[in-house]
Amino acid sequence: MGDGGILVAIDAAAREATLFAAIFFLLGGIDDLLVDLIYAVRRIGVALRRLVLPRSEEQEIAAAPPIPIAIFVAAWDEAQVIGQMLRSALGRFDYPDYALYVGTYPNDPATIAEVARVAELDERVRLVIGSNPGPTTKADCLNALWRALRHDEAAEGRLVAAVVLHDAEDLVHPFELRVFADFLRRYGAVQLPVLPLRHPDSRFVSGHYLDEFAEAHSKTLLVRQALGAGLPLAGVGCAIRRDVLGRIAAARGGMPFDATSLVEDYELGLAFRAFGCDCVLARVPECPGGRPVAVRAYFPATLNAAVRQKARWMTGIALAGWDRTGWGRPGDLGDHWMRVRDRRATLAMPVLAIAYCALVLWGAGLAGHAVAGTVAASPSPLVQVLLWTNLALLGWRLTVRAAFVTRAHGWRDGLLSVPRILVANYIALLAARRAIAIYARLLAGSAPQWDKTDHQFPDAGQGAA
Repeated sequence: MGDGGILVAIDAAAREATLFAAIFFLLGGIDDLLVDLIYAVRRIGVALRRLVLPRSEEQEIAAAPPIPIAIFVAAWDEAQVIGQMLRSALGRFDYPDYALYVGTYPNDPATIAEVARVAELDERVRLVIGSNPGPTTKADCLNALWRALRHDEAAEGRLVAAVVLHDAEDLVHPFELRVFADFLRRYGAVQLPVLPLRHPDSRFVSGHYLDEFAEAHSKTLLVRQALGAGLPLAGVGCAIRRDVLGRIAAARGGMPFDATSLVEDYELGLAFRAFGCDCVLARVPECPGGRPVAVRAYFPATLNAAVRQKARWMTGIALAGWDRTGWGRPGDLGDHWMRVRDRRATLAMPVLAIAYCALVLWGAGLAGHAVAGTVAASPSPLVQVLLWTNLALLGWRLTVRAAFVTRAHGWRDGLLSVPRILVANYIALLAARRAIAIYARLLAGSAPQWDKTDHQFPDAGQGAA
C-alpha cells in the first residue's frame, strides 16, 4: 500500500471512529440533559408549592427525641487514621446515645492497638476483632460488627434503633445523628450528602471527586427520588433502621451485608424497596442558609490510588453488579433507567477510547495530507451536525457541573471543574482496564477482596462544621 493508500485508510478510520463516538456521545448527552430537566422541574415545583418550613430545619431536628444508635466503622490497615477519626467523632457528635463499633482483623495488630487506646478511655467505643484474617471484603467486616451488636443487645436487654455506617477516614458532622433520629421516624434509611475535601497537594486528582459528588448528591440522587428509583447508599454518612437491617439479615441467612459483594452499600440501597423500606437523601442545612449537614473526607490524591478505587466501584456496580442486582420490578421504568445509567460505564469507556483514537487519526491524517500536498476531506454534513450538537451538550454539561461545584465548594473549584473533566476521563479509562481484569478474576473463581487505598485524616480545623 502506497502513501496515498495509507492516507485513504487513515481518513476512513477517522471518519468511522468519529461517527461511532459522536452517535454514542449524543445519546449520553441527551441522557444527562433529561436528568437536568427533571431536576429543574422538581426545583420549580418545590418553589411553587413553597415547601419552606416556618422555622429552621436544625431547630426541628433538635426537638426530635434521641434514639440509641450504633455506628459501624470497618477498619482494615487503618492504623494511620482510625485513632484520629474516633477521637474526632467522640468530640464532635452532639448526641447523647450512641456507640462506635470498630471492626478489625486478627492479622492487623497496629489498627487493633489504635482502637484499643481510644476504647480504654471511652466506653462508647467497642473494639471488635473478626474471626477471619484480612483483607476480606468490607461487607464481611460489617457482618462481624453486626454479630457483636446482636451479642451486646442480648446482654444488655435492649435493641438499638439504627445502625450508621462510616469509614475510618471520615470527618463526621456534629449534627448528623440528630438528623438521622429525625428522618428515621419517617424513613427506613437515610443518606447524608458526601462533600469530599480537596487534598492541598492534589488539585486535580483529589479535586475531581468534588465535582462528581457535587452533582451526584445535589442533583442525581434527588432525581432518583423523584422517579421512585432505588437510592444507592454511599457507605458513609448513612443510617438504617435496626428493624430493616434485621429483616434483611433474616432473608440472607442471618447477615445483612453480602460478604461476596465489592459494593455492599450500593447493592443494599437498591435492595431496600424489596423489604418495604423507603430511603431518602437528607439535605438539611446546619443553620438557616448554611451548608448541609454532610460527611467530609479526603479521597485518593494520587493517580494510582484513584484508579484502584474507581476500578473497584466500576467492577462492583457496572460489571459484577449487573450480574448480582439485575433489574428492578417489571414496569418500573425510572428504576430501570437509573440502573442503566449506573452501568453505562461499560460502554462509555470504550466509546471514550475510540473518540480519543479518532482525534489522533484526524491529526495524523491532517499531517499526512500537509506533507503530501493534498487536501483532507471534511467530515460529512451528518457528522458535522452531530459534532456541533455534542459540542453544545458538552458546553451545557460543563456549565451545569461548574454551577453545582461552585454551590458546594466555591467559585475557584467551580472553574477548576472544567479542566478536571479531562483528569476524570483519564482516570476512568485506566480504571476500566483494571476493572475488566478484576472482573475476569472473579469470573474465574477468585474470592473478592477489599482493595482499599491508604487514607489521611483531615488536619484539625479543616472542613470543620
